[in-house]
Amino acid sequence: MPPAIEADELAITFKGGVRALDGVSFAVEPGSVFGLLGPNGAGKTTVVRILTTVLLPDTGRGRVLGHDVVAEAGLVRTLFGLAGQYAAVDETLTGRENLRMVARLNHLRRADAARRADDLLERFGLGQAGDRTLKTYSGGMRRRLDLAAALVAEPGVLFLDEPTTGLDPQSRIDLWGVIDELVTEGTTVLLTTQYLEEADRLARKVAVVDHGRVISQGTPTELKAALGATVLEVGLADEAAARRAAEALAPLGRGMPHLDGKQLELPVDEGPRAAVAALRALDQAGLEPARFALREPSLDDVFLALTGRAAEDRAGADGFPGNGTGDGTQTARRRRGRTRDRSGDGAAVRR
Repeated sequence: MPPAIEADELAITFKGGVRALDGVSFAVEPGSVFGLLGPNGAGKTTVVRILTTVLLPDTGRGRVLGHDVVAEAGLVRTLFGLAGQYAAVDETLTGRENLRMVARLNHLRRADAARRADDLLERFGLGQAGDRTLKTYSGGMRRRLDLAAALVAEPGVLFLDEPTTGLDPQSRIDLWGVIDELVTEGTTVLLTTQYLEEADRLARKVAVVDHGRVISQGTPTELKAALGATVLEVGLADEAAARRAAEALAPLGRGMPHLDGKQLELPVDEGPRAAVAALRALDQAGLEPARFALREPSLDDVFLALTGRAAEDRAGADGFPGNGTGDGTQTARRRRGRTRDRSGDGAAVRR
């Protein structure tokens, strides 16, 4: 089957010469979750805005269910739902009224809109709260309502831009369950996230994005296998000791050690043998570890090895926009004739 979502060499430069995307390419299999993984400012949200017809790329092409996002923008808007980083709901309305409003904006008849709202409230565990104003909703409830609104028109493709940001662990797990159900029913999901665990848990394939480029992609298992067999974790008495340990252990690892205060992590081949060599190196350096462990690599380790920083790091001096940091307001190439501002930051697309 052809891909449900395609990005082919997408590139865009904003005012001031900021190269937000620099040839991003990937393809998403129908009925799967594809994860775009990267820090704030990497370009993830810019990709979503191009694929949802909000921004025009300078070069490259995007397709949703085989339709070009530039040449067939009107049709493409009828094919997807979008839940942005922040719940785009009306605080003064009830949950039921919010969903009915979105349904009517999607041209459902009044009776069908009411029926669809009732069905979605029940499905997302909001039936009893449906007639309460959103001022009384928790953050997790608002995110579930926002996702329900994105599904009003029963789209085949769903874009989720950091859907669990700010949620407590239980609300995040609940939302993961909803996404699993949607994919089981055949929905294709493109998920942007900074949470490595989230991508590992949900995505069949992931692309690691940094500075507007895809620097690696594959299944989570493939990316972790490429990193190395195990990760060595060492805790020291203080930061000075940790820096000395990093110097002593660097020759043993695949890549440089990552320091975080008194802790360091190092991807290694042949874990047990590397652990013995590491203990010897620490002893020779006169260092006694407070903690010493081997563990299987995670996507977080992959990202650190590829970029040298954690996925949750903020954009630095490069000023790369993305994830709500201004990429929707720094360009004059916005799409005309949009139906509704979904996220409050210029990302106006059909629900």
